[in-house]
Amino acid sequence: MSDIAVSEALEREMPQPVVFKSRLALLKRLADVVSLPGSRVNAFERSVTADLLVDMLREAELAERCRVAKRLSGLSELPPSLARVLLRDQLAVAEILLTECTSICDSALIDCARNTGQDHRRLIALRRGVSEVLADVLVEFEEPAVLEALLRNETARLSSSAVEVIVGVTRGEGDLAHALLRRTELRPSHAYVLFWWVDAPVRRTILQRFAVSREILQDAAGDVFPIAASEGWQDPLTRKALQFIERRQRNRAATEKSPYDSLEAAVTEAQFGLTRDLVDEISYLSGLKPMTGAKIFSDPGGEPLAILCKSTGLPKPALRALWRGLRRPETTSDGSPDPQFAYVQTVYDMIAVDPAQTVLKYWNWSLSSAVTPALIRAIRDGEDFESDEHSVAQRSALLALRHEFSRSA
Repeated sequence: MSDIAVSEALEREMPQPVVFKSRLALLKRLADVVSLPGSRVNAFERSVTADLLVDMLREAELAERCRVAKRLSGLSELPPSLARVLLRDQLAVAEILLTECTSICDSALIDCARNTGQDHRRLIALRRGVSEVLADVLVEFEEPAVLEALLRNETARLSSSAVEVIVGVTRGEGDLAHALLRRTELRPSHAYVLFWWVDAPVRRTILQRFAVSREILQDAAGDVFPIAASEGWQDPLTRKALQFIERRQRNRAATEKSPYDSLEAAVTEAQFGLTRDLVDEISYLSGLKPMTGAKIFSDPGGEPLAILCKSTGLPKPALRALWRGLRRPETTSDGSPDPQFAYVQTVYDMIAVDPAQTVLKYWNWSLSSAVTPALIRAIRDGEDFESDEHSVAQRSALLALRHEFSRSA
């Protein structure tokens, strides 16, 4: 006897559910009463009827629950108790309301998101007009399918915290980055962190869209520089903000203490091989923290090197010297230009000095203050430090430094 025949025989032997016409009729009548306009039934009568209907639905068959959900999907005001039980039901039932009923309140949708599964949450993410509060709940689960649906929903609104969570998820889900890049809620603080792990097309788009000039800031704060100088730069908050705004990128004080005469001299030395000390020195001379320099020099794509050179006024040969110092190929086996190095040179050519400085200063600034806990977790990629000696931002930066040179140690 074949497996199919055995299965059919077992199905015939299984007790089939009894279809009670009275139950079908009563479910329909109760759903009809709930659906009556306010002129025919008051709020208390509707509530009592809804409670009775909920009690019956808990024991009703799937087909019966689907039929009730279909009947109620057109209501302009769905009773909360009915919404809760139907939205928590199997997908076949909940899908009817999630795709056809436009009047479900956020509280019912949030309850559904928290007490069901990924398929339910994905349908919620596809609904028209998803609010920021509802979106915050959906992104908590960090499910790529749900996040992609939410990002592609042009009527959904995302809070800054939701975008930060999604940025972190993109580290392991590269396709999400392309969808995230189309969102108007994406801000420089998100994009410049996202930059570190996305592919070249996304990186290029980030540089083109978010590498903005700081001219308006420089004009607005131009008279503050002499005031801060007259006070001896004693206010650390003012000093840090003005360092981001100022046109100068190189650190003159570091040049006076450096064993190299200039940044150019350090870069010339770098072409013969980069060491940790030399990377630190180039970072200081460029006005960067060592951990920022570590991330730039260890980045596999190489675009940050182009940003570093352009923002500090280094010519294109300096970019080649750094590339050579990292022992990266300049040509292919047949002698033609290496495509990755050619692309990095294109990045150098396409970006102006001031926007390049904006990107570089943002990277340097973010590692110490601008990154929120969600973005710090994304940078740290799940690793932690045993000691609490440093602040969260400092630990994040130290982790970057430790990672970047672990391969060459």
